[in-house]
Amino acid sequence: MKKATCLLLLFAALFSCSTPTYVTNFWKTDAAPTKTYKSIFIAALVNNVNAKRAIENNLANAATAKGYKVVKSIDAFPPNFSKENPSDKTAMLNKIQQEGCDAIFTVTLLDKESETRYVPGSGRYAPYPRYGWYGSFWGYYSYWSPMMYDPGYYTTDKTYVMESNVYDAQSEALLFSVQSSTMNPNSVDDFSKSYTAAMVKELEKQGILKN
Repeated sequence: MKKATCLLLLFAALFSCSTPTYVTNFWKTDAAPTKTYKSIFIAALVNNVNAKRAIENNLANAATAKGYKVVKSIDAFPPNFSKENPSDKTAMLNKIQQEGCDAIFTVTLLDKESETRYVPGSGRYAPYPRYGWYGSFWGYYSYWSPMMYDPGYYTTDKTYVMESNVYDAQSEALLFSVQSSTMNPNSVDDFSKSYTAAMVKELEKQGILKN
């Protein structure tokens, strides 16, 4: 029993440390599609190959668990596209349709915001008249010296703003768009799992995915 309790506490601690992702905006077309989508082409439009792979893998796993067939862009196309080496639109769309995909899911980094803030230490301040230890050096020193090794510090919060779009593969029409925000992810994998969980929850909430 004691061992089981320790395991439960460990799992709870791990879960509480996971990075949260929040959906900030959602848009859906008024022209509701008449067909049912069964196969999704997933493309993470990011420069970092490891991030691209992690995001696409986690999204693919979630979509597969919901019964969709999935094709990942990292498997279909080499990850070497850039502004200087753009992909060919016709070749890409043909490849997507050849793979039998009827929907395209894209995710890209809209913005990366950094904000530096001060985290105070354990010390505190009060006006002179309230405390007698201000009256002598030793009174002052003996009060503050236990806290002198716990100074405040500056830390930088990083927020990643992502945009996720779903298109009809044949018409290229935008079906819905989601914007989300993730603060201080612990790692690429931590971010991708948190982001995927938030997307699944939102799409279920909007009735796009079945619970």
